[in-house]
Amino acid sequence: MLRAYYSASIADFLQASTDEVLGKLSRNNDFALIHTQRDAWVAQIDILNSILDGREGSIYFEYSIPRMGRRIDAVLLIGPVIFVIEFKVGEKTHTSYAFDQVFDYALDLKNFHESSHEQYIAPVLVATEAGISPISVEITPQNDKLIFPLKSNKEQLGAVINAVLRFVGEGKLDVAEWEAGRYCPTPTIIEAAMALYNNHAVADITRSDAGATNLRLTSSAISEVIQRSKERSQKALCFVTGVPGAGKTLVGIDVATKHSEAKDDLYSVYLSGNGPLVKILCEALARDKVSRGKSRGDRVKIGEARSAVKSFIQNVHHFRDDCLQDSSAAPIEHVAIFDEAQRAWNLEQTSSFMRRKKNHPNFNQSEPEFLISCMGRHKDWATIVCLVGGGQEINTGEAGIGEWINSITRSFPDWHVYVSSRLTDSEYQAGEALKRIESHANVNFLDELHLGVSMRSFRAEDVSLLVKQLLDIDIDSAKRTYHNIKARYPIVITRDVGKAKAWLKHQARGSERYGIVVSSQAERLKPHAIDVKSPMDPVNWFLNEKDDVRSSYYLEDVATEFHVQGLELDWSCVTWDADFRYTKSGWSHHSFRGNGWNRINKDERKQYLKNAYRVLMTRARQGMVLVVPSGDIEDHTRSPQYYDGTFNYLKEIGFAEI
Repeated sequence: MLRAYYSASIADFLQASTDEVLGKLSRNNDFALIHTQRDAWVAQIDILNSILDGREGSIYFEYSIPRMGRRIDAVLLIGPVIFVIEFKVGEKTHTSYAFDQVFDYALDLKNFHESSHEQYIAPVLVATEAGISPISVEITPQNDKLIFPLKSNKEQLGAVINAVLRFVGEGKLDVAEWEAGRYCPTPTIIEAAMALYNNHAVADITRSDAGATNLRLTSSAISEVIQRSKERSQKALCFVTGVPGAGKTLVGIDVATKHSEAKDDLYSVYLSGNGPLVKILCEALARDKVSRGKSRGDRVKIGEARSAVKSFIQNVHHFRDDCLQDSSAAPIEHVAIFDEAQRAWNLEQTSSFMRRKKNHPNFNQSEPEFLISCMGRHKDWATIVCLVGGGQEINTGEAGIGEWINSITRSFPDWHVYVSSRLTDSEYQAGEALKRIESHANVNFLDELHLGVSMRSFRAEDVSLLVKQLLDIDIDSAKRTYHNIKARYPIVITRDVGKAKAWLKHQARGSERYGIVVSSQAERLKPHAIDVKSPMDPVNWFLNEKDDVRSSYYLEDVATEFHVQGLELDWSCVTWDADFRYTKSGWSHHSFRGNGWNRINKDERKQYLKNAYRVLMTRARQGMVLVVPSGDIEDHTRSPQYYDGTFNYLKEIGFAEI
């Protein structure tokens, strides 16, 4: 893709007229050129012309940051420094939002542009009409050659550049090498959804390594199944597996956006039973649609934006209820992508719900069987894609993937089935059902339907493995895994929530999101001002800005495994309670009832609790702090012995105490 709308050596830029530079910018612009954008470019060109005379290097206008779906106003390569410049033409103040914006652009290059990893990067925020700001050049605490954003006005920019160059010293970037560097982003699911919704290809917003190649292969394999089903008037079911954070949801949204064209009769819908995820994605896309419209001079109403988004991202239960209203009509969509398909309800849970809530007393199908039957109403073709996570069932009545397989073999013999070759792994709990699917007439096992590399953490892909080893009490393996990743992915432990909050704020840069996550069973954290029963809105928690008390940044509201499953933070604080305790005989599982802890004895509920902590510890992309309170000898519900074993176990693995 075109990385910058305009690029040249500084010498050539200074020789060109404003009209020549503006012409190239306009020619490469993706949108209709409005006068405010043209005027802003003219102002930027004039400012840079006035301060670059006599300098050597390269200049880039509108440099692409596809992970964020945005472009940097200007990038300058001068000496050994990459200057990232964000102009606010006509502005008299440096807002905190703009400060974080330029910080985020610099972080994006530092983290995801290969030839920028080891270079000095200096973000500069230019509010053209602001007063003079003090110039203080400092490296951020991570000591990775990223400089704290500097504030400037239009007259001061040259002095800011000089100050940075004096601070850094001698050296010169290889321009050709820098330009040739691969851009290898790992977007959050919210960022990815916004990019895909705005017509980026999945290849544009993912890394170029083996893991991302696998992701693109999986998306292509699903597309081939969809096209084959349409061309041959067949009905097909795909099972896609993946480790936590491997991009299953990303694949699902990619497929939904690619196959949504009415003219090709390829209506598609992304469905999830994860209510918070659906709400957050829909609101994020709607807000982004309004924001992009505003930047282009178009007025988009938020209500209209929300309606448009809901046409291809829906709650699976709303989809199910629509199909209930007319038991014969096929849904408009020919392609249905069910995320976290293992969480669909079993027969008992579905029948109970239908009897109590929907006035269907004789309903006798599990949720998978009913959903397959709904898509089966199409006279010509249909494709269902089941995205399957391992070890993530966290709620009563979730059937696991075996019920989907049982439904196909029992009731839909004519459907073609495409199965990930890794569905046989124990964490997917397909068990006996897989033995039956092997005798199904139209079954194909495909390696391309498995996503084997976590892409959530761009710093260390082995985080999910470490968490599995920790929860499985494989201590030696956990020690080795953490030793290999700790330089890139810090994990620290503490007994003090206050220290954990301070650590999060110190680690995060720009708008990197952080927050506190806890088990939904963690009911005795109230003395630490953590109440899992207190209402919180996950949309506000995940999407609102730093100055909003409802956002995760404020570290007041906490999210549980139900709020965060399928989503990510940059930095997380996992606060442990006595519901899940480490003892000499292994993990001890408890729920709080009335005035005390009750031991959990059912294996199914034990697994839910273990999986809850698995979800909590695999949310952070860059690092996390684990808090295990000290307890209180005067409180029988918070005895120190409930907590000490867990803390000492985590310490034994090698996590440093703060």
